[in-house]
Parts: sequence; structure tokens; C-alpha cells
Amino acid sequence: MNTRRNERGYEENFVPGRHLKLNELRAEAEAVGLSNQYLFKNNIPEYPRPEFHVTHLKHDTEQHGLRGIMEDLGFKNPGTGSLLWWSLAVGPEEITSAERRLLETSFPDQTDEQAAKQQSFLWKFASSPAFLETSRLGSYRFTFPLQEVLKAYSQQFCSGGQPVMRVFKTILYKQEVVYVVLVHSPDSDELFSGYPLLTDDPNAVCSYRDNCFIWRPEATCETHRYQLITRPDENQMEVLELSGYDTTFYVWDNVAVALHMDNNQVLTFDADQLRQNLKFCSPGYPPISRSIRFDSFEKAQEVVQRLWPDYDSPLQETSSLQEIFGA
Repeated sequence: MNTRRNERGYEENFVPGRHLKLNELRAEAEAVGLSNQYLFKNNIPEYPRPEFHVTHLKHDTEQHGLRGIMEDLGFKNPGTGSLLWWSLAVGPEEITSAERRLLETSFPDQTDEQAAKQQSFLWKFASSPAFLETSRLGSYRFTFPLQEVLKAYSQQFCSGGQPVMRVFKTILYKQEVVYVVLVHSPDSDELFSGYPLLTDDPNAVCSYRDNCFIWRPEATCETHRYQLITRPDENQMEVLELSGYDTTFYVWDNVAVALHMDNNQVLTFDADQLRQNLKFCSPGYPPISRSIRFDSFEKAQEVVQRLWPDYDSPLQETSSLQEIFGA
């Protein structure tokens, strides 16, 4: 396990070329004498282990970044680095389909009557910042179809060729684990040949198949307020709500996708495409940096209207899973 100071000035511990499951990450941390109060917690309440098939990426930014994106008609690393960062965007459709797969795998003989009785439960465990409608990076969220991003990258940086995906690293922060996938041009193969190719490995935390990322998260909750109850005799999964000292803080993980681009290069899209994929986010806690400035929804509406004066539809807010599933 190595340590470095990232572009935001924060220390991060990382293991290059591997996506480590939590037990492997604990072993790596122990080997270098690294303590972490969240990673080494025991007696975590039972929670589901779904498999998400993700078809969208998200990129969050604050107002200054939004203005730069509109000015450039695209995305670039705002600093001196050569990576453009996105995250997997898991929506309600992905959660619903992941729950269905989990139930089918757990109860292959579940009857139609039992299936009709089954209550939706997975969304209650999708409570880490990876799934929230809020953002710790700014008030503006761009959510693009994965294939649109890869097509643009292919045309602009790979001469129309297929981008290469590699297992870049696992990063451990205080409570967050990040699995980074590197995407680069075939012309950069020699530069990144030391990193394994991202394959369709059914046991991996993250793989790529059928034009989508397959994410098998290690920890989805951050704060564990529910416990999964499995009833194999009834072919049912139920949720027990926890309270007080029974709730537990734990690590949570997410997948970042880093597109390799030379300094100041821009991944471009047309203005309408940018605006169509833009929504407002309420502030997430804690912000990724003290320097992050969040806008109110009213302010964001004004800013977006000035940047896209000819776009007719009003700016929308991101919706919470509670609003979608709990209604």
C-alpha cells in the first residue's frame, strides 16, 4: 500500500493495479501498520450484496466548474493532471433490476405468490454518498449515458478505435473506498501496460460486459440503519430497522472512471447535450473540500438560464430514492 497527496491536497492510501475487496484491503492496511476505525469494524449488521449493471456516468461540479464546462463545451481536468474523473451513476432502474437478480439468485424456486408478497428493500441499503441525490462536489450534476461518453472519447482521443479499460487502483480514505477504472487510448498502451486489463470477471468488484459496468459493491450503506433478514423457508428478504447504538458507521465504496487526456485537452459535447444531462444537486455532507461553494436552487436556475438562454425546459432537481421508492 502506497501513500500520496492527491490533487486536492489530501493524503490518500492506495494499492495500484488492483481492486481489493474489503478483507484484502484490511490485510494490505495491516501489513503497513495503517489503522482505520471504519475499515476494521466488526459485527456489521447483515446487508445485501447486489450486482449493479450501470449504464450511466456522473460528473459533479460547482458553479465555477459549470461555467468552464460551458465555455469549453466539454470536460477537462481543472488542474494540471491528465485524468478526467467520472463516477458510476446508479439510478432507481439499476436498483430495481439488481434487487430482482439478488432475489432470483437467492431463491431460484420462489413462487409467483411469494414474489408478489416480496417488499422492495434494496433501496434502503443504498444510503452511502454513492447513491444519494446530494453531491459533495458542487451543486451541478451532469449524468451521461456511458456509451455516449465512450463514443465521444473514442472519436476524439482514439481516432475512432476502442478505448482500453484497465484496473487502475484501489484508494482508501478515512471512510471511503474508491475503485478506479482507467480508460485510455490504444496509443497509450505502453504507458499503462503495467496495469491489468479490466475483464468480465464474475468475482471482481468491477467488470465490463455488454456495454455496461458491472459493480458488485462491498459496502453500500456508510451508516447501517437497517439489517437484512433472510427467510429461506418463505423465500423472502425483509428489513429490520435499527436505532440508537444498534446503528453502525462503516466504510462505503464506489467506482470512479478516469479518462486519460493530456493537459488541457477537452472531451467535448454540444451545448444542448450538456444542458439536457444537467440537474441541480443539494449539498452533500461532508463536502469533498472546504473550498467547495454550493448554490441554492434559485441561484442555480439563474446561472443555468444565463448560460443556456435558448434552452426551453427548466432546470430540474435530482430525486432521492426515498421520494422514488418510499412514496
